[in-house]
Amino acid sequence: MKHTTFSESVLAATPCLLVNGGEIPYTVALSVQRRLVEERRDNPDLPDVLILLEHPPVYTLGQGATLDFLNFDPIATNWEVQRVERGGEVTYHCPGQLVGYPILNLRRYRQDLHWYLRQLEEVLIRTLACWGLRGDRISGLTGVWLEGRKVGAIGIKVSRWITMHGFALNVCPDLEGFKEIVPCGIRDRSVGSLAEFIPGIDGEEVRLVVAAIFAEVFGVELMVAPWPEVN
Repeated sequence: MKHTTFSESVLAATPCLLVNGGEIPYTVALSVQRRLVEERRDNPDLPDVLILLEHPPVYTLGQGATLDFLNFDPIATNWEVQRVERGGEVTYHCPGQLVGYPILNLRRYRQDLHWYLRQLEEVLIRTLACWGLRGDRISGLTGVWLEGRKVGAIGIKVSRWITMHGFALNVCPDLEGFKEIVPCGIRDRSVGSLAEFIPGIDGEEVRLVVAAIFAEVFGVELMVAPWPEVN
């Protein structure tokens, strides 16, 4: 299999910090995102950031999400449930799922939320293509599907054209947790993972490919940076 590497990507004037995390608690990553966004509101010249990580099991709901898509009582449960400021309905994060949080100033790219969503889909579609998999878009829905099963979810928040939240790609997660919800509020389509099509797929290799393709799609030069400290 041949895939794009950092050295093959087109260098651009726009720098973007690449922050790799391991398995990071959702609330910790959320605090980091909020801090990075706040810093960039105060100083728009700061470089963009792409955070790549995984989360322990957690359910998240968008700011306008309905509880009707939960198959459990969020008050009387041992599951971690978080309501956050992104758009969209309920989704599930767990180990084996690669999560990407781009903190981008869209004034450097295009001030168009639909364009931004399609660009995130394009990153995932090109990633799948590196393994010979055809990712599809479905009209009227945001995300990426593989043979009718959703493998890539997207939910964003944009404030003063600075983005947060982002995408989740099911590489090799335990899909059982998705049975507790109606993922993204879509009842007639199931959730899948890349491992169902490519057994033994390497999550770290997928992470490298996603980073390189993100750089291509957005025309940025990635620079590895340490995990930000939270005060």
